[in-house]
Amino acid sequence: MSHKHEAAAVGGPILTRTFIACLAVFALSIAVLAWRFVVGLGPTTGMNDGYPWGIWIAFDVVTGTALACGGFSVAILCYAFNEGKYHPLIRPAVLTSALGYSLAGASVIVDLGRYWNVWKIPLIWNWNRNSVLLEVAVCIMTYVVVLWIELSPAFVEVWEKQEKYPLLCRAARRVHGWLNRYLVAILALGILLPTMHQSSLGSLMLVMTSKLHKLWHTPLLPFLFLATAVLMGYAAVIFESALADEVFDRPRETKILASMSSVMVGVLFVFLGARVIDLALRGRLGLVARLDFYSGMFLLEMALFLAAAILLLSRKRRDNPGVELISAILMMLGGSLYRFDTFLVGFLPGPGWSYFPTIPEMTVTIGFVAFEVLAYLFIVKTFPILHTGVPSHALGMAAAKPSD
Repeated sequence: MSHKHEAAAVGGPILTRTFIACLAVFALSIAVLAWRFVVGLGPTTGMNDGYPWGIWIAFDVVTGTALACGGFSVAILCYAFNEGKYHPLIRPAVLTSALGYSLAGASVIVDLGRYWNVWKIPLIWNWNRNSVLLEVAVCIMTYVVVLWIELSPAFVEVWEKQEKYPLLCRAARRVHGWLNRYLVAILALGILLPTMHQSSLGSLMLVMTSKLHKLWHTPLLPFLFLATAVLMGYAAVIFESALADEVFDRPRETKILASMSSVMVGVLFVFLGARVIDLALRGRLGLVARLDFYSGMFLLEMALFLAAAILLLSRKRRDNPGVELISAILMMLGGSLYRFDTFLVGFLPGPGWSYFPTIPEMTVTIGFVAFEVLAYLFIVKTFPILHTGVPSHALGMAAAKPSD
């Protein structure tokens, strides 16, 4: 029996207080962005020759793409392991991934010193083919396109019913046919690309042998970055689902999420074990015992992941929506801290250099988050993203049943 569930638009007014507040914050960030593009990075950011990247890369790209890996994580379960019971989570997970990755791509352009040369990126003959950063950039740009194609059935399902607009209606039906034919290949690409660029984000820091603190510099960086992407992706799906259920007064997905949480327990212990064994084998456990600022940050990371793993060990606790949500928040915090520590806190460019984000940098980052929230609200209210909780075969039977 198919596990496919019917999705429907939430409906309701678009211009709510939350939407207008997010719109105002985003508008403010656009004004700051305009200033940044006129005067350059120097006057608007805290970046310097020692710290060539700040929160626009460390948070918006490195952390933001991991939090946006929900579509990747659920796709692995749903399509690679053929677990159809997770299908109701696919569209909302892909939506948050598409928004998160799109804003990460925008952040890269904002962070470019000579942004007017961005048109040269597609010129293949100019590429440095030995660059890890090139692989990251190409994979992220391609994945943004793949994510919007994965999500496009939700849009064409609405547009192909718009009889008032025959051109749009015919185009949507044609695209729907094309999607039905090629979507399997697109989904496979959607699993491959994050595997490549998330591990490559870790590979990027491998060359920082003398500039990255030894608690974070390890040959396992590609694996650890991939593991945190999976963990943070799962956690973001649970967080988004809990928030959507509460805001839109929908039935909770407790059984599906509890099943997914049991998978996360294994990944959490593999990550924690790899971190400790790696430090022990390379004789670096003594750095943890120093109890300085860096060991404190390391212990905080580990405590956040360990607390989430312990909370989810018991099946009874996994069935508790409150515990599930707390565990998801702990995982998102732990993963975010690990990536922040690797790219900023544990990054040691030498004496005399320091970095702290400026108010314009923080305004732009908060503005991007606000845009993600308002775009999410608009799309779930207009298009069939969130499932109705009723299997599609049941809806078909109900439709076939004669009315009284």
